[in-house]
Amino acid sequence: MTVKLKDLAVGDRAVVVGFDSGDKGYRQKLQSMGVIPGAEFHVLRVAPLGDPVEIELKGFALSLRKGEADAFNVRKLS
Repeated sequence: MTVKLKDLAVGDRAVVVGFDSGDKGYRQKLQSMGVIPGAEFHVLRVAPLGDPVEIELKGFALSLRKGEADAFNVRKLS
């Protein structure tokens, strides 16, 4: 079952499943930062109002705003 990044809690692990249709340029920007299908990450922090969300992906921390985080779908890992 795919979910959005905003549906995950701090400490949750997930894998990127795919991208929503939308801004192709932004999708390419995310992919250049390592947010590609199959990439595993975990949620490091979530700001008090839910924006931004910080994830650890491929050994580095990446902060994403709500709109950016909604650009891709994830699957929560056990």
